[in-house]
Amino acid sequence: MAARQQRAAVPREIPAAMLTAMKQGAVEAAHRAYAPYSHFAVGAAVLSDDGSIHTGANVENASFGLSICAERNAIFRAVADGARRIEAMVVYTPTADATPPCGACRQVLAEFGADALIVCCSDGAADRRYHLADLLPEAFGPKHL
Repeated sequence: MAARQQRAAVPREIPAAMLTAMKQGAVEAAHRAYAPYSHFAVGAAVLSDDGSIHTGANVENASFGLSICAERNAIFRAVADGARRIEAMVVYTPTADATPPCGACRQVLAEFGADALIVCCSDGAADRRYHLADLLPEAFGPKHL
């Protein structure tokens, strides 16, 4: 088996104005989150390949398994709006440290943005940036079917 290729230490950049707009969208979405059980509001914004920003918030349910994360909510909204490719994602949590997407959200993002840039931001620490492949190596995909 061939060794995995190392990625650059700093993921590719998106224009600063676009990143600012995505962060603002993610923060606004977090304010609309429905999180009466965990009290952990999350907002996400995804950038589709046509330059559109789509936002989502986590929505909890008393039947916990029926809850949806902000990241998947934003991706599904983008797809419902016609997007088929995600270039970047911003995840915002009103916490001291930035929080990366959960495993389920990583897998869903792999379907639409296998090389997407992920920027995690919070009210405290510096942004954390990743390539999806660094967070989800060897993702399951269409080639496995």
